[in-house]
Amino acid sequence: MNGKLILADKGYDSDKFVRWLKERSGIAVIPSRIIANYPRKTDWHTYKERHLVANLFLKLKNNRRFATRYEKKALYFRAVVCLACILAWLL
Repeated sequence: MNGKLILADKGYDSDKFVRWLKERSGIAVIPSRIIANYPRKTDWHTYKERHLVANLFLKLKNNRRFATRYEKKALYFRAVVCLACILAWLL
């Protein structure tokens, strides 16, 4: 596959944005709004993966240290992310 999949919600459904993605060889997986004159086809199986990622970030933000990002160095913040992921996986 040549391009990258861009998963977004209906708020990013504009012809200008989708054209911009296609110019940069991106593949838009964005459902069309209800009021769209020409609705695009959407790969719903791939779009559902966006929901999983959003739920993961919701669980990670329950950890206050992750949400406020006290650590300023990337290495230390990565350790906090790993610990938060382990806690989300265990709970």
